[in-house]
Amino acid sequence: MQTKNILLPILTAAALAAGTCAAAQEVVPGLPKTELQVVGGLSNLTAYRNFEKPFWTETVPKLSEGQVTATIKGFNEMGLKGPEIMRLISQGVVPIGTATLAYFASDNAINEAIDLAGVSPDVKTARQVTDAFAPIYAKYYAKQNVKVLGFSTYPAQVLFCNAPIKGLADVQGKKVRTSSRTTAEFVQALGGTSVTLPFGEVVPALQNGVVDCAISGSMSGYSAKWYEVATHLLALPINWNQQIHAANMDYWNKIDPKVQSFLLKNIAAMTDAIWDDAAKATQQGYDCNSGADACTLAEKGHMTLVEPSDADRALLKKVTAEVVVPKWAQRCSAECVKDFNETIGKTLGITASK
Repeated sequence: MQTKNILLPILTAAALAAGTCAAAQEVVPGLPKTELQVVGGLSNLTAYRNFEKPFWTETVPKLSEGQVTATIKGFNEMGLKGPEIMRLISQGVVPIGTATLAYFASDNAINEAIDLAGVSPDVKTARQVTDAFAPIYAKYYAKQNVKVLGFSTYPAQVLFCNAPIKGLADVQGKKVRTSSRTTAEFVQALGGTSVTLPFGEVVPALQNGVVDCAISGSMSGYSAKWYEVATHLLALPINWNQQIHAANMDYWNKIDPKVQSFLLKNIAAMTDAIWDDAAKATQQGYDCNSGADACTLAEKGHMTLVEPSDADRALLKKVTAEVVVPKWAQRCSAECVKDFNETIGKTLGITASK
């Protein structure tokens, strides 16, 4: 079966660069001919370049013996901002897409549930939290005509500062660039001031003292050369920016069931590979920003890497339980809070209440 070419006005048939999907899967012969249109994540980031793009343009055709093919572009390459993607998927304008769940926090606080600041201090916990809540998202988005295909993540979001810090408590009194409501509430609970800034404006803001610190991915900060304007990096994940991979339900239902099964199996392998890489990339960010010998990249920063203490981890847990989760619960529905407690809450031993 060949699915309808919904995105022809947007997507082009431009040749895409070669890449390799980390997880080798079995070839599935005899699938019906199927053409897919995909809108991926940010095209300049590793998750897209090393995983999404080669998955759709190489792995899928290879494992289907050329029967299933796809075109893909990052949403930024198409002039999209990100927060509109799930609405476009729901409407069928985007057949299959990827986006950061935090983008949709203003639509419904349920979208913050798996990435509340401080909830996941390591990648293992982030994965457990995401897997625990995945069935809730599947039901929620099904009501919006969206089929959830899977979840992945970016590397850890951590604190870069242009002044000496010894730990998390030193956020007090500092102006900190945040990128979500939950991280803003986290910073404010520590006695800091949250500042909203686009990623591209962080370097001059750190240089000019507009902000003292900024939260971003350890590798994102490295790629943007924050190590040239920041001096200290606290190696304590604050959040992760998980991604949702989804399809328009009507579009998905027109795909042959054999192809659906083939895609779900292999998307799971792709997202597993992204999760594994996020852990490695987080450490690479620490190593390269600080100039450690373990950094495998050409340029090395000279930041001071601050290893979190037991006191830092205790403070993180305290602020999350006493401030972040209660504030979030107030803006989420009673059903949402109940679902949180029965999934994430049970996993972490945290109880949210209205």
